[in-house]
Amino acid sequence: MLIFHTIPELQIYLQSAGKKGLKTGFVPTMGALHKGHLSLIQQSKAYTDISVCSIFVNPTQFNDPNDFSKYPITLSADIEKLLGIGTDVLFLPSVAEIYPAGTANLPHYELGFLETVLEGQYRPGHFQGVYQVMKRLLQIVEADDLFMGQKDYQQCMVIQQLLQQENISTKLHIAPTLREEDGLAMSSRNMRLNPQQRITAVYIYRALLQMKQQLQPGNLNNIKEAATALLTNNGFTVDYTELAHATTLEPLTQWNGTDPVVALIAAYLGEVRLIDNMVLTH
Repeated sequence: MLIFHTIPELQIYLQSAGKKGLKTGFVPTMGALHKGHLSLIQQSKAYTDISVCSIFVNPTQFNDPNDFSKYPITLSADIEKLLGIGTDVLFLPSVAEIYPAGTANLPHYELGFLETVLEGQYRPGHFQGVYQVMKRLLQIVEADDLFMGQKDYQQCMVIQQLLQQENISTKLHIAPTLREEDGLAMSSRNMRLNPQQRITAVYIYRALLQMKQQLQPGNLNNIKEAATALLTNNGFTVDYTELAHATTLEPLTQWNGTDPVVALIAAYLGEVRLIDNMVLTH
């Protein structure tokens, strides 16, 4: 595995590979890698010739500085995992490498409706940070294919919008969420849960299953309220339990029985904020 810290070194290598007709796959991460990340790299390896993983904890997407300071850093373990599955390239840039002019006066991007609901509403500025860093990384790597996980459902929609707005030819592949045996979605933030919280965390998955079981045409408010109650009664502080149109993310209060529906949850256990989702219709 080749490790690059600077953009010129990485680009010289990738441009040379491109001249040989090799396809590049890209998996951007913030480290604290788990099986979900590794499955994306394995998908990239199956689909492309060179798989690039980046590890960069992006300061501009944390609306809470406390959350940024507590984000788990496990670089040695991450490198071992990447070596273990045969990752070709690891890009480890500094903040100065990604933001040479600093992070104070970055451009503001038009994200429209996506920035006003769910994660956009509860984490102001978060998707601006996601857009900023992903635009930069995609310009640096110039990958043929980009691999991301469905757990960050709304973020995937933002990235798809970025690709269209910036006229970037990279193709986005969204992989299903990987779960622990008890159903909890794999997440770097799970490392911050204490043993009791880790047991309790599975109620997010149970709340999603409950919404799936209760879904029927008509008013949806009772279904959302029941999911909120399940979480609140088990010690969560809930940001949202939402049923939304799976393509537009428009929150639904009524369901016509045919529109595609996704259930989305964000809730705190102590200081740790967990998100998850489940597409309820096919």
